[in-house]
Amino acid sequence: MAKITLAVSGSISAYKAADLTSQLTKAGHVVTVIMTKAATAFITPLTLQALSKNLVHTDIMLEENPASIKHIDLAKETDLFLVAPASANTIAKLAHGLADDMLSAVALAIPVGIPKLIAPAMNTNMYLNLSTQDNLEKLARYGYTEIKPREALLACGDFGTGALAEIDIILKTIKEIL
Repeated sequence: MAKITLAVSGSISAYKAADLTSQLTKAGHVVTVIMTKAATAFITPLTLQALSKNLVHTDIMLEENPASIKHIDLAKETDLFLVAPASANTIAKLAHGLADDMLSAVALAIPVGIPKLIAPAMNTNMYLNLSTQDNLEKLARYGYTEIKPREALLACGDFGTGALAEIDIILKTIKEIL
């Protein structure tokens, strides 16, 4: 099975990363989770560590082994890179090549040819904003496949496009790519 790096960014949908991690692990994949600081406000790293049976990486400055550079090693060990949920902030960072946290640094270090998926989750207006759409178009040019958000009643109370794609859709996309 594949080595999947699941990158979780700050969105209310971050709690769905638990189900995604669990299902991927049960399917036989090795799941390594990376979380932004904002993601840890929605779900704890310990939850995803227990489900993945692997360390969860949250701090780019934490280097446990002086003989390696963690974000480079994680990127090299990845068969598929998935950002789910992907916040507008994380999408912007990835589109502009920023590498100021573990998620964005690993993303920038992913070798050419490794499949990269991105599953946005945010308020409708944020998703439809021209900046976000432009950033998603850039990411498509950089080799990312977008797993489109769905239309739903959002946590903010608005109804519209921006809810994280159903976990089954994300899993189906992963299976098709692998």
